[in-house]
Amino acid sequence: MAGETLSRRLESRVSPIAALVVAILAVSTSAILVRWSDAPPSVAAFYRVLFTVGLLGPLAFSRHGEDLRSLGRRDALAAGVTGVALAVHFAAWFQSVRWTSVAASVTLVQSQTLFVAVGAALYLDERLTLSKTAGILIALAGAVVMSLGELLGGAAVGPRPLAGNALALLGAVMMAGYVLAGRALRARIALVPYVTVVYSACAVVLGAFVIAQGDGLVGYPPVEWALFLAMAIGPGVFGHTVINWALEHVESSVVSVSLLGEPVGSTLLALVLLAEVPGRWTVVGGAVVLGGVYLTARARAS
Repeated sequence: MAGETLSRRLESRVSPIAALVVAILAVSTSAILVRWSDAPPSVAAFYRVLFTVGLLGPLAFSRHGEDLRSLGRRDALAAGVTGVALAVHFAAWFQSVRWTSVAASVTLVQSQTLFVAVGAALYLDERLTLSKTAGILIALAGAVVMSLGELLGGAAVGPRPLAGNALALLGAVMMAGYVLAGRALRARIALVPYVTVVYSACAVVLGAFVIAQGDGLVGYPPVEWALFLAMAIGPGVFGHTVINWALEHVESSVVSVSLLGEPVGSTLLALVLLAEVPGRWTVVGGAVVLGGVYLTARARAS
């Protein structure tokens, strides 16, 4: 009951829109932190999620212990599978940021809204209207422009831009699965217990992936541990977790459209902090992708 009291206090004192602004600013730093890290991408992803669990775990057990204990086996299993999808998303996207430009990677991974629309039509009986279809096709055309334009023009950013773009799209598909599963589960499970179970399963899968790759889990300099912790606090707690909280108080279409701020924020931060100037085809294609995502999210709201 203390957890419910805390939620009511937050709901009365915190503006969901303000919280959403903070969350978008927080997730916009994610790609920059990944780029600054010299650790293997899978290791950085693992510690980001593990530290997020460490930050939220005490709250989960102290204020939501009853919710955790009453969690049914079926819901716990479903949350665990959702964590697996999130792990694949992180593994793919962290590597994508290393291989292609920040602008391309973040924009393509945010195309998850399109895959959510398709998945909702296939599995949740939501109609795939003409407007949704048009938005999806426009965004896909933009993705093609982003992926091939710079390569054909000889101005691609990153060591393996085509592979990096493909991994960003894989990350978008996995994020869509995470969102679709979470939509059903969040109706029955409180926020903190839900994300604690999902993030824990995600950390286990990422840890297994790190070990399978033969990457070390220790021996990193202090700056790396600081970056791992920053990933957990910023994009983890104040980013994705706050977005999950905002979904209870703001229409999902508003959240989907607001997430379009991440590619813009990340691209600007990359320009200032990494001196990474996106190519013209990335800018053009990215604008087309964001336009398609906006049309899709708007059609889903109508």
